[in-house]
Amino acid sequence: MRGFAPDPSSASGVKRLKRTAGTLASAALVLPLLGAAPAAPSAPPADQLQRAFGSAATEYQVPRSVLLAVSYLQSRWDAHAGAPSVSGGYGPMHLTDARTALAATEHHAEGTEDPRGDDARPALHPEADAPALSKLPARLTTLRRAAQLTGLPAAELRTDPAANIAGGAALLAAAQRELGEPLSSDPAAWYGAVARFSAADDQATAAAYANDVYDVLRTGERRTTDAGQRVSLAGDPQLRADTAQLKRTGLRAARAGDVECPRSVSCVSVPAPYEEFGDNDYGNHDLGVRPAAQRVKYIVIHDTEGGWDGVMNLIQDPTYVSWNYTIRSTDGLIAQHVKAKDVAWHAGNWDVNARSVGIEHEGFLTAPDTWYTEAMYRSSARLVKYLSRAYGVPLDRQHILGHENVPGPTASTIPGMHTDPGPYWDWRHYFQLLGHPFERTGTSRSGLVTILPDYAANQPVYTGCTTKGEPCPAHGSGEVRLYSDHDEKAPLIKDIGLGTEPTDGVNDLSSRVSTGQQYAVADRWGDWTAIWYLGQKAWFQNPHRKPTAVSASGFTITPKAGLASVPVYGRAYPEKEAYPAGVPAQSVVPLPYTIPAGQKYVVGDRMPGEYYYAVTFTEDSHQVITGKDRYYEIQYGHRVGFVRAADVDLAAARR
Repeated sequence: MRGFAPDPSSASGVKRLKRTAGTLASAALVLPLLGAAPAAPSAPPADQLQRAFGSAATEYQVPRSVLLAVSYLQSRWDAHAGAPSVSGGYGPMHLTDARTALAATEHHAEGTEDPRGDDARPALHPEADAPALSKLPARLTTLRRAAQLTGLPAAELRTDPAANIAGGAALLAAAQRELGEPLSSDPAAWYGAVARFSAADDQATAAAYANDVYDVLRTGERRTTDAGQRVSLAGDPQLRADTAQLKRTGLRAARAGDVECPRSVSCVSVPAPYEEFGDNDYGNHDLGVRPAAQRVKYIVIHDTEGGWDGVMNLIQDPTYVSWNYTIRSTDGLIAQHVKAKDVAWHAGNWDVNARSVGIEHEGFLTAPDTWYTEAMYRSSARLVKYLSRAYGVPLDRQHILGHENVPGPTASTIPGMHTDPGPYWDWRHYFQLLGHPFERTGTSRSGLVTILPDYAANQPVYTGCTTKGEPCPAHGSGEVRLYSDHDEKAPLIKDIGLGTEPTDGVNDLSSRVSTGQQYAVADRWGDWTAIWYLGQKAWFQNPHRKPTAVSASGFTITPKAGLASVPVYGRAYPEKEAYPAGVPAQSVVPLPYTIPAGQKYVVGDRMPGEYYYAVTFTEDSHQVITGKDRYYEIQYGHRVGFVRAADVDLAAARR
């Protein structure tokens, strides 16, 4: 009879669920008893996960499409081999058990940079205390309730995809009943339950989450998961949700405050303090007048290396550093800390700080299995599109930078620069969400390539995620390794700025290129392509049948005729003559890198030399100094760099 769900904790319900989850395991045990020779374990049928959604939907009387859409927004249907997300969520339904996840996982941040990166001020190196786990919010403990509702052990809900899906279905059904709604077969009638499933504690965040789920229901999705399972959801463009249910969820009305965010996300204000402290010092950012006095040219993507609640405490400490936004993993909630007109201390390079907005994402670089949720990717993409429109920031990898792509401002700072968000951030999917997917834009005649591996299939070996020298878990990656010759046994490319021998360490950027980055082709050999990189010819595997790069179009620079080489800079500062009286001239010193004659590098932008002078709490002395020198931003290595326009010639790539 429709309208009532069977008791999920009943013996019959649990047995039926366990039969669904354990069919293959049972068959493996029966064969030896019948005298058959034991066979090697075989891969599960490619539709097993799809059938698990159907079974759980029937068991708990939740529309299968709703169950599929909620799961897609959480995990894109991936199981991640039972590993937790960055917020302790497990399985396709992202059931959260943060205490278990954090207790079992070590995280090692890398980098010793001064986040301000301004020579005019003393270096800033604050330390962060790890937050206590004594109190966990409800959004981080949904797996516990799923265990109560289903009668299944927590360990099974964490590791068995079918059990995990059933746990998610039980939570949705329970939320529907608590709202006093029937267990309807109409997906439109589940808006309130979906909002509650987000475990958000305010209406705006829950609504933003539910709206995303219903977007998936309307458009449909189809993909092959990380375990090789083919899952599909047919879209229903005419579907209209009963959004009036939101008022009956009992969630508080959120106070967004004065925030700069798109309407399609949930956004709150958690201001970073602008305060004086100590001996003539202040924090934790600088006031500015962007874009009136200085353009915003970059958006820098970071990961937090910590959980949401601890990060919210840190950003409110005036003696700590700052960034403009943080995005939560569980539901994509955005918190704004520093206005876009002001300058946050986040990138380790004052020139980049002064021209950028920094966005932190709840996550860990060295934990590939603590995955990023789809809810966070989508929320981030909407924010970046909003900022792009507001400030004219192009949506490409020359302007949407990872923290790892920001250059050290001086030679001594290069080894300490941060390396997040790291090789496991899915730039390909991210730019699809931005509406600017990477694709072939040129021919082989152009002599340029865009790095574009298949994220899931591309799994280079990295070491040092938990123990130095030990391999990291196999995982999809958006980065491709570089060699000194067209041979995997050849030495890796060396970065002279680091002063160390190259390794396959997860934080070693010396011989890696990243999805979306563009380079000039230096040579080809069979399935190998060479590019100009850090002043060297660097080779990577680029098979015709499974390419890791595609032809691109664009502009390149090369040293002017007659010059043996030209210097590369870590910041685009004005010439000495541009500084007015009372403002100390900042040194324009090249990095230990050069571009030899004959080499080409892809241009990302052309800009004036600028310096934002802001070393006092009061704003009366703050000013932007603009010089006559012009610079090109180029993709030099894994990080970008700058060259003086006067030193190089600009050319368009052939079509």
